[in-house]
Amino acid sequence: MARSPEHLSSLTPPDALIAVMVATSASDETLTNLELLTIIGIVDSLPIFGSYDRERIPTVSRTVFDLLEEEDGLDALFGLVREALPASLFETAYALACDVVAADGMPAGPELRILEEIRDELSIDRLAAAAIERGARARFAHPGAHGLK
Repeated sequence: MARSPEHLSSLTPPDALIAVMVATSASDETLTNLELLTIIGIVDSLPIFGSYDRERIPTVSRTVFDLLEEEDGLDALFGLVREALPASLFETAYALACDVVAADGMPAGPELRILEEIRDELSIDRLAAAAIERGARARFAHPGAHGLK
């Protein structure tokens, strides 16, 4: 794919974290309002995004969407993410992906599969992954799932 000025050929660490969240959300071909609001809320509240230029989000998103349309695009995306992120942020990327999946309370097959891909690509330990997943479920508990209205 020829890259236009609206695409990124390399990512900053915050870009890479956003790319993982966007790819996770897009995995089921539906970007829900809750997922989008979760991504924006994360960018607005976490220290890693403290000096991040939010104007980059559409460009990062477009890059992700275009890569996902290509054959082997997910592999290319993971290559960009691994290149941009220090290993110390791999668990952070996985945690943010889990938050996006948990946000709408309806994890589907494609979302669960991309979480597995992220775990594998970023070499997230199974025990650490289970703890991260449990935390996301706890943070994004939906009232209906607990008999509450």
